[in-house]
Amino acid sequence: MTSPLISASDLINALTSHEQDWLVIDCRFNLGNTLAGEQAHAQGHIAGALYAHLDRDLSGAKTGRNGRHPLPTPEAFEQTMRAWGITAATRVVAYDDAGGMFAARLWWLLRFHGFDQVQVLDGGWQAWQAAQGPVDTVSAPRQPSSFKAQVQHAWLVGADDVLAHLTRPDQQVLIDARAADRFRGENETMDPVGGHIPGARNRFFQLNLQANGQFKPAKQLREEFQTLIDQAPLQAIVHQCGSGVTACHNLLAMNHAGLPDTRLYAGSWSEWCSEPSRPVAR
Repeated sequence: MTSPLISASDLINALTSHEQDWLVIDCRFNLGNTLAGEQAHAQGHIAGALYAHLDRDLSGAKTGRNGRHPLPTPEAFEQTMRAWGITAATRVVAYDDAGGMFAARLWWLLRFHGFDQVQVLDGGWQAWQAAQGPVDTVSAPRQPSSFKAQVQHAWLVGADDVLAHLTRPDQQVLIDARAADRFRGENETMDPVGGHIPGARNRFFQLNLQANGQFKPAKQLREEFQTLIDQAPLQAIVHQCGSGVTACHNLLAMNHAGLPDTRLYAGSWSEWCSEPSRPVAR
């Protein structure tokens, strides 16, 4: 199994060896200014990297009831993968400048669509700059591919599933990746309703990181997640957040810790709270 993380030094060596088809994808994004990531990419990025926009490339159409960052349809994301020139021989590395907050979404999406050879640059853009990796303002052209997605449907749950299992902790344990204050229903600025799904446990995604923005060691993360999960069966774990983005950070951290793949409620709080009949805890 491919490690979910790659260091800046290892990526520099891989890109200079030219022994494989490496594809680097810049996922920098700012929720408050949706143009900022693309502008930063134009001003300088890892040499040859393509850009993936959270709203355009890593999300689908919003209906007002399916959350702020609904998943793209399998057909749409398959077309995106083909446009990026992804083949069975490609190695993908995603990065951002927010501790993997957005890169983890691409990591999960690619794996969800059957592509396993993907990693996140540990420490992101800052680590690349510190390692003095090559930077450019142009992207290398890619030959479109005929990649065929194989969707891992069992990795995903919907709002109805979550609702049906709220009182079944043996079958569902929700882990909410939002900050503790938003989890409590305080200082909610992203969604019209504050609070959390009843029974959810809070694991702020930034707790997965060290002070330097790199992920904590696998052993430490494993201990922290096992403490959080306690006696709950791993197959019962369902990750969520505000819109299905930072939940992927917890999924990646668990993978890095050597724990099995668990499930995602992609609609997350922004979908959940769009239906007034769904219960809310504060």
